[in-house]
Amino acid sequence: MKQISLLRSLVACRWTNRARKRLAAVGLASICLLSACAPKFDKNEEVVQDKGSKQQEAVIPKYNIADSYYRVILPFKPSGARGEVVNDVNTRLDVDEFETGLMRLATEQFPSDEYLFQEGQYLDSETVGKWLARKKTDRQLKEEKMKPEDNLGLNPPIGDTGTNEQKNKQSPIYLASILEHDYLVKVDNDKVKLGGIAIGLALNSVHYYSTEQGYPREVKIKDDVIEREGKRIAAEVLKRLRNIKGLGNVPITIALYKQAPRSSVIPGHFFAVTHVDEGSATIDDWEAVNEEYYLFPSDEAEKNHRDDWLKFNNFKSDVEDFFPNYTGIVGRGLYVNDQLQKLTINITMPFYGKAEVIGFTQYVTGLVMEKFPDYITVNVYIASAGQPESLIVRQAKADEPFVHIYQ
Repeated sequence: MKQISLLRSLVACRWTNRARKRLAAVGLASICLLSACAPKFDKNEEVVQDKGSKQQEAVIPKYNIADSYYRVILPFKPSGARGEVVNDVNTRLDVDEFETGLMRLATEQFPSDEYLFQEGQYLDSETVGKWLARKKTDRQLKEEKMKPEDNLGLNPPIGDTGTNEQKNKQSPIYLASILEHDYLVKVDNDKVKLGGIAIGLALNSVHYYSTEQGYPREVKIKDDVIEREGKRIAAEVLKRLRNIKGLGNVPITIALYKQAPRSSVIPGHFFAVTHVDEGSATIDDWEAVNEEYYLFPSDEAEKNHRDDWLKFNNFKSDVEDFFPNYTGIVGRGLYVNDQLQKLTINITMPFYGKAEVIGFTQYVTGLVMEKFPDYITVNVYIASAGQPESLIVRQAKADEPFVHIYQ
């Protein structure tokens, strides 16, 4: 109660010398923390990127943000299919998880301390568009005057007879998006070349369509069907990749992602991955990926992860006790092999001054350190209507959190 009283006095702008000194100490500690965690600033490394008959000068960045991130080779080359994932995937949450999750799985085959990252350079928008289309029937090919060699759709054809609703129920669209990541490796002191690629296949859990009258409809796709169709599509994608110049002999990782429905407030997850050796055009086996997101608070989290649900609810209750104002608190937890790895918390409340933000952020920082075990990463985003106010990041196993107040 003494701590809460002090912070409330800060909120009321009744500043004391002692409070000012404490805040100054917090600021100094944050500076020291940033200094301790700052990466080393070595010189940029100039290399030559070997692309078969072509060679191009490139630069390896001088520092890395964290060991879990890849260094990106410069100059940055956008993918030929840039923007396709954003257009094809249901929600922004799925876009982010699809991208970062593929990187996370790729580290098994392409460690971040040995490989450099580059956006996909082999699949362009036209190719991806053709692959995401439905396969055409002979009748449809004739009606649309398409060449058979352009009939590359990986989704099942839609029937020629029946209502639009009947045809969509029988043949939903399974494949929603394709994502390519390239990983480069140093071969000499001053040269890098393609060391492998990772392909993400985003699959629909719900197929959306409209009736002839324009009414929206949806078909839920069962998990076993998603897995079956995903593996079927992956086998065909691998064969096509091997026929692309430059990809005939490199290792290829393919991961299957189940995207969440459009109305979901949590992202989907990867559920299977395969690593294909260089030169191979067949998939021998798949490795199950046990990852899933849970919403806090929710009935699903209470049922399947009750201990974590209780920790979050205690945290939420303490936050709400601090301010009588309306406070909205929502969390998203990433579970890997049924263990909570990362918890992202969004707190939205009305603030009436910077003193309130500082006092509230200090209080929440203390709760994060007290309420959640140190083996999970906790990110807290504090915002008022329309703008961010502060950020709290407590990395797993870190002694001190990083705290930032937006000015």
